[in-house]
Amino acid sequence: MHFVRSSKLVMRMKYTIASLSLVSLLLSACGGRDNNDGNGKNSGSNKSNETQVEVYGKLDDDTEVKIFTFSNKNGMIAKVTEYGAILTSLEVPDKDGTVKDVTHGYDNLAGWLTNSSYFGATVGRYGNRIAGGKFEIDGQVYDQLAVNNGPNHLHGGKKGFDKVLWKGEAIDGGVKLTYTSKDGEEGYPGTLQVTVTYTLNDSNELKWVCEATTDKATPVNIVQHAYWNLSGDPATSINDHILTIPAKYFLTTDKDLIPDGNLAEVVDTPFDFNTATVIGERIEAASIPLQFGKGYDHCWVVDGKGMRLAAMLRDPKTRRTMELKTDQPGVQFYGGNFLDGETSGKGGVKYGHRTACCLETQVFPDSPNKQDNPAFPSCILNPGETYTHTMVSKFSW
Repeated sequence: MHFVRSSKLVMRMKYTIASLSLVSLLLSACGGRDNNDGNGKNSGSNKSNETQVEVYGKLDDDTEVKIFTFSNKNGMIAKVTEYGAILTSLEVPDKDGTVKDVTHGYDNLAGWLTNSSYFGATVGRYGNRIAGGKFEIDGQVYDQLAVNNGPNHLHGGKKGFDKVLWKGEAIDGGVKLTYTSKDGEEGYPGTLQVTVTYTLNDSNELKWVCEATTDKATPVNIVQHAYWNLSGDPATSINDHILTIPAKYFLTTDKDLIPDGNLAEVVDTPFDFNTATVIGERIEAASIPLQFGKGYDHCWVVDGKGMRLAAMLRDPKTRRTMELKTDQPGVQFYGGNFLDGETSGKGGVKYGHRTACCLETQVFPDSPNKQDNPAFPSCILNPGETYTHTMVSKFSW
């Protein structure tokens, strides 16, 4: 009798386990179809934030280049490659749940190797311009920087951080990339050890964090240089996008876009974006700074300190919105003025005039030559110090 009761108990346990397993499978299936993003939309993306790693291609010397793909539960998908620590794409849903890439760039590594516009790249050692390709630190003149933008040095030189191979490592929800910039590389003093991480969370925040240390005093301004068109249609103008920049001042420049050392008030000028304003509304205004930049290509002094809002960009058609926060003193708003329709990008689309914009958080342009100007923050990194730069792009729709 004891044996019979045990057999019945085992049979009931097997039945219960099987039933629970079936319920679990059904709940999992339902859960996969009901990942609510907080905006009333559902998606079936990877909940675990596990980063996928693939070989993206090879350089001319046969070195493999990897690409890292990571997503969130709301349908966003980011891709980053070791070459140039480039954000190659960011797919974002719109108000109707349609997911599209909102960045300019290329379809494959071969395209990225021709990237003269810095699409999506991590640029450095010094992002933006340095007048005349030279600067001075503690009485020593460094004058071997490449002059690659008219009479000035731009974005780290001929082979800046955007054109070197970083070492990538998958991490939870993203990727960590490291690079060693040797003493004298592109004319800069000191060996610079650099780490960049990209992560994407379920609050729809794409976070880019950079840290660097040096063994010799050197200027540092490492910048993320994505080109945004939130419509998801790279053939359309961004002049209909709505922009907010909480800043009382912007930097005036000479005709070569080198700051003249002055901070100008934005009030009563086309540079006042304290109230959300359509980008193209005043772009043809009679303004000498706009003439110099052939449109918007200027640095705004972001109000406040610490992590705070630097800009907000919105596409009124799709309602995709990007809220940009940073710990840096400035944000360079570049309106795609030099895109000329000659570059063939993703899907063979030729990127036309002002079809994307950049919002680059950073220290001010030409700061290495403005060290005595109290309005310009320090850009010199010394041994024993750590450079840090955090930029968070939060999306909604």
